[in-house]
Amino acid sequence: MSDILLVHGSCHGAWCYRDLIPALEALGHTARAIDMPSHGADTTPVVDVTLDSCAQSIIDALGTDTVVLGHSWGGFPITRAADLAPGRIARLIHLCAYVPWDGYSLADMRRAAPRQPLMKAVLKSEDGVSYTIDPAQVRDAFYHDCPEGTADFALANLSPQSIAAQETKITLSDGHQQAPRSYIRCLDDQTIPPEFQVTMTEDWPTADVYEMPTSHSPFFADPTGLAALIDRILKD
Repeated sequence: MSDILLVHGSCHGAWCYRDLIPALEALGHTARAIDMPSHGADTTPVVDVTLDSCAQSIIDALGTDTVVLGHSWGGFPITRAADLAPGRIARLIHLCAYVPWDGYSLADMRRAAPRQPLMKAVLKSEDGVSYTIDPAQVRDAFYHDCPEGTADFALANLSPQSIAAQETKITLSDGHQQAPRSYIRCLDDQTIPPEFQVTMTEDWPTADVYEMPTSHSPFFADPTGLAALIDRILKD
């Protein structure tokens, strides 16, 4: 079975994989999640967060032959980690995540999408260093199909997201191409438009692209189904 490292998206932390980890373990996998810099239990000041520091936190958590799953913004640092540590990642799984385009930042890609549904919920800090999500819109943005209480749990844990890290243009090298990759599209995503998830994977082999009928948070909406799909990906 596989060693699986779970990487969170914007404003989230390892806590968001609360339900997915036991579901993966029930299938025989080893699963763990990390807090990237300034999130969860990590005390790095948000002003010091960079794309590379996020990638390094992933590299530092790698074991032998580790599968790395990145959610949402996590698609950027997992790809950067694969470039910085070529050959050390067994597979990249993008969970309704950004697939970086060379020379683009995440913010560039978000602006390139046909629509930006999340932006109406974004609250930029007064100093311009970070952003958070409007508590009144958190459920609709991330968790509209999740069990009762999910949004309350998330609101107690969501943290500010570094803007600079997401405005950093990525330069891709050959390292990330050494790892096989899979994509899971979420068809009821209210954060990254599903049609843009199609655009980002339109040149991928069909066999490497999967779908779930969920919101942006399948780890809460259907953790058992997501675990089963990850298990299927790793066995295909």
